[in-house]
Amino acid sequence: MAGHPSRQAKTTQLCAPQGAQGDGMATQCLCLLLLTCLLALAASFPDVDIRNLYLLNGTMDDIMNAPPEPSELGDGDGHVRQARDIAHHPPASHASAWPKDCSELPRGSHSGVYIIQPKGLHHLVVYCEMNVTHGGWTVLQRNQRDTPVTWAESWSTYKFGFGNVRTEYWLGTEYIHQIAKQKVYQVRFVIQDSADTFSFADYNLFSVEDESHGYRLRLGSYNGTAGDAMTSDNPNNMHDNMKFSTKDRDQDTYSKNCAYSYEGGWWYSSCYSVRLNYKGGMTWGSLCKGNCKSSLILIKPASYC
Repeated sequence: MAGHPSRQAKTTQLCAPQGAQGDGMATQCLCLLLLTCLLALAASFPDVDIRNLYLLNGTMDDIMNAPPEPSELGDGDGHVRQARDIAHHPPASHASAWPKDCSELPRGSHSGVYIIQPKGLHHLVVYCEMNVTHGGWTVLQRNQRDTPVTWAESWSTYKFGFGNVRTEYWLGTEYIHQIAKQKVYQVRFVIQDSADTFSFADYNLFSVEDESHGYRLRLGSYNGTAGDAMTSDNPNNMHDNMKFSTKDRDQDTYSKNCAYSYEGGWWYSSCYSVRLNYKGGMTWGSLCKGNCKSSLILIKPASYC
């Protein structure tokens, strides 16, 4: 910009609020700036089609297995700055080299944001948790009580995901289905209660049916310390075998819309014993009713003897 003062002046003039149109123009410029940043980020991966790049909210340096950048010259001192050393960066031209989920990362990989490519699908950015129980967990959801994320979203927003992959986010119901259909998966729910104690609920099977079947949830047997709140004996509080509901697509068994009434998409019945997709205190059975501090949902392939 410094070498083109006329272009800079024109841009400044274009983006400067003028009269009654100021707010609208400022909004347009903000959108244009965001689009430019996303396009620049996408250009860093010329052969990688990352459809949910908007979840990254950062740069390619935040992706642990991003393709290495070309060497760049230093600031006039002749020093060549090499791309950072990344343990696992398969060639983008070989789709089979990309991990299908976080369990396929090399042993010793650190927790962080990675590119995966589920079978038959485009590339995705996900957060891989490598420190919990031997690692290899793909994070589907993460939430905090004081999150800035608004969880009262539409069906299409839930379908393709929202939030920030490094903080609070929903990976996307469609992407959860696509990942979970590749293998036999297990799921772990990690709940932080009001006393800052972390409890977990493991189910040895986890799957989500496709959209035509309402993204119905299927869970296996429970084990853990949080209590079996997902497969309650009370049909009014059941989440296992339920279809996913949002404020604009009611698929619960209640006379009204649970997702609309309780401000967050979920596998509702009539209505819930678990509410994790919510802005504010979350609920997990009798462990914490409306005052859970955080939640984490992770999956990885089930292990059998």
